[in-house]
Amino acid sequence: MSLEKKKLIGAITVPLVLLFIMWVIKLVEIIFGVSLSGLGTQPLQINGLQGIVLMPMVHGDINHLMANTGSFLVLCTALFYFYRDISVKVLIGIWILSGIWVWFGGRDSWHIGASGVIYGLASFLFVSGAIRKNNQLAALAMVVAFLYGSIIWGIFPDFFPKDNISWEGHLGGLVSGLILAFYYRKAGPQRKKYSWELEEEDEDDEEDKPAYWKVSKKNTNVS
Repeated sequence: MSLEKKKLIGAITVPLVLLFIMWVIKLVEIIFGVSLSGLGTQPLQINGLQGIVLMPMVHGDINHLMANTGSFLVLCTALFYFYRDISVKVLIGIWILSGIWVWFGGRDSWHIGASGVIYGLASFLFVSGAIRKNNQLAALAMVVAFLYGSIIWGIFPDFFPKDNISWEGHLGGLVSGLILAFYYRKAGPQRKKYSWELEEEDEDDEEDKPAYWKVSKKNTNVS
């Protein structure tokens, strides 16, 4: 198996496992005729705190879950493929920060669904790719903008004619991705340096080193 195939399999594993859990939860609801919306987030309520972690795993109906499945799979796989070293930290950060945002600032209702995480992933991939001087990541940012740029309207409450869309979750996810993109800007993949840049850095290092004849004898130990 080629290295690229192994990398792709590794990148898609976590998203598939999470989606599998989401679908199992929904099938349990359908088969047993129950609703697990109580696992979501209810703002400023103690019994809604668990939703900070569990909210993305629960969805309103099959259509809601299907609408999130494709975007979550694509964006989460892209995160784990291109940002492998920091992918787990970024995903957990988006997951928790967006949930905290909803718990503190959401409407008095149960908030469920992975849309907030999806917004966070899209935000992180776009902003991180834009601020890093890396051609591959910049191209990824453009692809994300082309495919998911229209979701920006989802953070505005007046965009939805219905009240059952958690625009607060969308906004929380977007802000979380933005914060993490800047926080981890110096971690993970960086711009490749050319040979002449490395040579210039070596020359600068040599210039910064003190000449051996200027070293104080008081600070020199001889054995």
